[in-house]
Amino acid sequence: MGDLAQIFKAYDIRGLIPDTLDAGIARAIGAAFAEVVGGPTIVVAHDMRPSSPELAAAFAEGVTSRGVDVVAAGLGSTDLLYYASGVLDIPGAMFTASHNPAQYNGIKLCRAGAAPISSDTGLDDIRRLAEQGLPAPSGPAGTVTERDLLADYAAHLRSLVDLSGGRPLKVVVDAGNGMGGHTVPAVLGKDLLGPLPLEIVPLYFALDGTFPNHPANPLDPANIVDLQAKVRAEGADIGLAFDGDADRCFVVDERGEPVSPSAITALVAVQELAKHPGSTIIHNLITSLAVPEVVREHGGTPVRTRVGHSFIKAEMARTGAVFGGEHSAHYYFRDFWRADTGMLAAMHVLRVLGAQDAPLSAITAEYDRYAASGEINSEVADQAARAAAVEAAFAGRDGASVDHVDGLTVSLPDGSWFNLRASNTEPLLRLNCEARDPALMAALRDEVLEIVRA
Repeated sequence: MGDLAQIFKAYDIRGLIPDTLDAGIARAIGAAFAEVVGGPTIVVAHDMRPSSPELAAAFAEGVTSRGVDVVAAGLGSTDLLYYASGVLDIPGAMFTASHNPAQYNGIKLCRAGAAPISSDTGLDDIRRLAEQGLPAPSGPAGTVTERDLLADYAAHLRSLVDLSGGRPLKVVVDAGNGMGGHTVPAVLGKDLLGPLPLEIVPLYFALDGTFPNHPANPLDPANIVDLQAKVRAEGADIGLAFDGDADRCFVVDERGEPVSPSAITALVAVQELAKHPGSTIIHNLITSLAVPEVVREHGGTPVRTRVGHSFIKAEMARTGAVFGGEHSAHYYFRDFWRADTGMLAAMHVLRVLGAQDAPLSAITAEYDRYAASGEINSEVADQAARAAAVEAAFAGRDGASVDHVDGLTVSLPDGSWFNLRASNTEPLLRLNCEARDPALMAALRDEVLEIVRA
């Protein structure tokens, strides 16, 4: 099979179609996955990219060649695949490249119960087996059973957040031609499970893996411009934007202004703490300081962790945390097998908004306490050297504290902080900083960037 190292990332598999990922590679990975995770059955789903059905079918062939059965869930979002893995208690594979451009595809894998697989918990073993090839199987082949899980997934989400009693809301949803166009009508619409007090105004719901309108990456401000304009034009109460595989959700308020994912993390944390008093809430180290503040104010215990879903899920398992949030708009729930689901986070926001007359901007203002830079990427030749130069500039300052939980984090005595992390896949340093007002934040941001880009 050759060297697959370029498509096996820290948490998943991503490649160019057909240059580095094709049906033959998918088949080999399917066989290797079946060997590594064991068990009699694996569930497979795929997104709307043109290459996804062929890749998913080839992967299933690899699985069944090892005598393991496949539940073929067909079209789905990544959180639908996690639901299937959780409720069926079997390993799963989701064919998607998330927010990557159309020429990419990939595979997100999990063990039974939606438990994560990363490079050090099985992904490297799968790569090695796929590269080496497996001996011919001795027993009979497994079977493929098609199963539509969309209605069950939608019903499960509705059982976790009751939206039936709120005031009527007009909700603009930008699916970005991604899987939100498949799951939003099922969960929030009226045709599958009956009406909710929601008027859904759809944007780009047609499933189209060529992304004809804009890339399905709502964290890039350019990709929510249409949503913002539509919210204002419609006089809507809220706007929601999903990424390509619909596991992330980004929110804009009634003014069309983006709501920080940190503010959404804090808002959802308050809801979960009301249901589970005194619980632990996980947040990654680039979320706002407002998140741990709000968690403590509501009687919870905040736990800070590295960026990345495997770290969040591992900490949730270790601490029994009820909820976890990342500044990338990934939201994790204990009652969803500790997996991330943007849809469930959106439903929490809709429930809070529907339960009171205040606009979303007023509700989230309580959780938006500081000025943040957002993530700023700098291309550098030597990531370690530039990070070391930044650390040297700040480490000796009075009251400054430094940690290396994930990259370099420097906290200053006035409450300002920044984190500088190296990309795993590109020659980039990623900067996030925050301060109590925009001027302080801008000064800190510019000082760090001047050293990084020197």
